[in-house]
Amino acid sequence: MAQQAQQPREQWGSRAGFLMAAIGSAVGLGNIWRFPYIAYENGGGAFMVPYLVALLTAGIPLLILEYSIGHRYRSSAPLSYRRISRPAEAIGWWQVAICFVIAVYYGAIIAWSASYVWFSLTGAWGEDPDGFFFGEFLQASEAPGAITGYVPAVAWPLIAVWVVVLAILALGIRNGIQKANMVFIPLLVVLFLVLVVQAVTLEGAAAGLDALFSPDWSAMADGSVWVAAYGQIFFSLSIGFGIMVTYASYLKRKADLTGSAMVAGFANSSFELLAGIGVFAALGFMATAAGTAVDEVATSGIGLAFIAFPQIISTLPLGGSVFGVLFFASLVIAGLTSLISIVEVVVSAVRDRVGLGRLQAVLLVGGVIALVSVLIFPTHQGVHYLDVFDHFINQYGIALAALVMLIVFGWVLRRLPALQAHADSVSSVRLGRWWRITLSVVTPVLLGFMMWDGLRSELAENYAGYPTGFLLAAGWGVAIGAVVVGVVIALVPWRRADQMAAHERADGEGDEQDRKKEDR
Repeated sequence: MAQQAQQPREQWGSRAGFLMAAIGSAVGLGNIWRFPYIAYENGGGAFMVPYLVALLTAGIPLLILEYSIGHRYRSSAPLSYRRISRPAEAIGWWQVAICFVIAVYYGAIIAWSASYVWFSLTGAWGEDPDGFFFGEFLQASEAPGAITGYVPAVAWPLIAVWVVVLAILALGIRNGIQKANMVFIPLLVVLFLVLVVQAVTLEGAAAGLDALFSPDWSAMADGSVWVAAYGQIFFSLSIGFGIMVTYASYLKRKADLTGSAMVAGFANSSFELLAGIGVFAALGFMATAAGTAVDEVATSGIGLAFIAFPQIISTLPLGGSVFGVLFFASLVIAGLTSLISIVEVVVSAVRDRVGLGRLQAVLLVGGVIALVSVLIFPTHQGVHYLDVFDHFINQYGIALAALVMLIVFGWVLRRLPALQAHADSVSSVRLGRWWRITLSVVTPVLLGFMMWDGLRSELAENYAGYPTGFLLAAGWGVAIGAVVVGVVIALVPWRRADQMAAHERADGEGDEQDRKKEDR
């Protein structure tokens, strides 16, 4: 059994393959439909200052931390954390549960985007994109509640999305995830560059770009702007829920962790800036065509993608269908690369726990996630569940799990010096004291403030006006349930992990010996 636990772990074929996968995970739907509006609302061009500060003091340091944990312990998030300290395993399973929840609804948004690629060619939304999206396409109910029926037009694209994702995962790290990202990421960049070039040539594009980039320097004195910058960096880099720990565990023994984190961090931010240019150039055109100000058409999230952009496409005199195809195809690709990484966290954790082969684990884990996704979201109530799942699992799942991880590893277990030593031993750029300070002081304080501020707003009024019972079940219930799942799974005896630990101690490679060497 110990020998089975020591089977060679899959590896990336090259550093470029790992970087493409890491960038693919980070570049997701939030880069395209969240960043532009957040920047616009928080000082425009001046927002770049706190944004870059947040990238350097939280984003990249957290990436390096997760890379270091995954690379050193060469395991899924739960097993890696367990090797640091057995009680910390619960944090890993908490993050796995978070990934499960995100995966079930994230696939639905990709399916919507895939349908809208076709709708862009036909102009199916007509004169009323809002009514078409919620009425004719989603057939959404007026209020949340028990599931009353299914919408085949949503179900079939969702099934297709899951077939693609599970097929890529089944092919493995090198032949599946790496090869897919080596194709998807360059394709995404090309598609979006073409879209941006088309957008900036539209009448009124300058007004949109002026609205986005005109700096409001007074915003720098507003603490909420800095919190927004840290929140955007945090949510856009795929940190805090085990993805980068998992991906880094497939790296070869020699890997430039700090250099890779910097490349991934700046590549993600560069794409966000590109998305901002494309989105606000298009919104500027829309405002000009409607004879209104940009602030009256600026929006984010589902409203931007499935209502505002179809309006823009319908207004374009020529090439509207091409513009729509480029935009929605970009959403599909960005979503797929992120969804693949999210599901891989769960697959890797289950493989480590029960010793399944990749194909078995993908079919079991991926099959369960896909089944839950298909049962809930192609329904008349699906969009309400998606909205609440997304809000609560992001606000009180990802961010809170990362805060707990930093407190446990930085303050309680004091493992940052050991992890810094590991990163320095394999990286071209050595980390200074700044790295430990940002992770033990700056980031926890800001995450803590985000939690407190969000909770205060949550308790003041119901999110989006939903009924209290629905929020307790689908919102708080899901967020708290992820914590409970993490703790319960961690309490179940794990013989494989104990045997692996015994094998390491027999070879003189246990964690305690590593710690003593690093403390000298």
